[in-house]
Amino acid sequence: MANKNNTVEYIVAAANEPEKFIAQCENRYNNKIKRIALEIAQSGRTEIVMIAGPSSAGKTTSAKKLREHLLEYGIRSHTVSLDDYYVDNCDAPRFPDGTPDFETVDALDIACFQKTMGELLTKGETELPEFDFLEGKRKKEYRHIEISDRDVIIVEGLHALNPKITDHLPAERLLKIYINLSSRIYDAKGNIVLNKRNMRFVRRMVRDYKFRGNSVERSYKMWLTVRYGEDTYLFPFKNNADIKLNTIHLYESCILKDTAVELLKELPKASEFYKESQRLIRSLQKFPSISSDSVPDDSLMREFIGPKES
Repeated sequence: MANKNNTVEYIVAAANEPEKFIAQCENRYNNKIKRIALEIAQSGRTEIVMIAGPSSAGKTTSAKKLREHLLEYGIRSHTVSLDDYYVDNCDAPRFPDGTPDFETVDALDIACFQKTMGELLTKGETELPEFDFLEGKRKKEYRHIEISDRDVIIVEGLHALNPKITDHLPAERLLKIYINLSSRIYDAKGNIVLNKRNMRFVRRMVRDYKFRGNSVERSYKMWLTVRYGEDTYLFPFKNNADIKLNTIHLYESCILKDTAVELLKELPKASEFYKESQRLIRSLQKFPSISSDSVPDDSLMREFIGPKES
């Protein structure tokens, strides 16, 4: 349901003072992270923070900011990525047609995860695996990690809320966080202008073009697989979370708009995604353009638009 803030009309008006608008959005998001860090600090014990969320929700920046705020309370933290526990590509589960299914939780070496987490909790140290995505297999070298009594372990990944992962960890020490872009943008009549997946797709499309050289066509095709993974292996477990963090930055459509529209216009009429791209163009054109110059260097949006140009 629309509120007074998540409407096109509100965003258009707020964009008349872009620096103020951006600062308000950044403060809202940062304050939420600070409150989570305070809750952890007040718990008085070693916490295992499980962070899950769909593609382009902002997990990387959120985890980084959480580490920084924990340090303000004198608490060190260490990040463990579930992506490093992938089995080698040749051993990955398969779809009926024989193609590998990298989205399923069973593509992870769960036994290895249990072993390393158990060693961290009982011995205070372990050897963490690292996955080489270019080679499609685990690296030979492992990463040594040591923790002290008050250190926090942050486990990040698509499956971080899946019971196959969490049921083998001490429940009394877990804090489970679900991160997503959880608001839609409406017009004054209550019609949806951009839904949550639209907005995440725009983030991902711009990022993948800028940093991974992906075309819009490729982004759309990959999005089909991403959506399958989210629907099957993430969303059924989102209510297992203790905390849900909404990463929407209301100004984001204004700074992503120009690049996104330019990319979407390149899609040929013959593409199976052409009609969808045209609808997205019409939605994005309802927003004013804002320069990214006022977006802070440490903003979550920098995941998708990149650093400031020097």
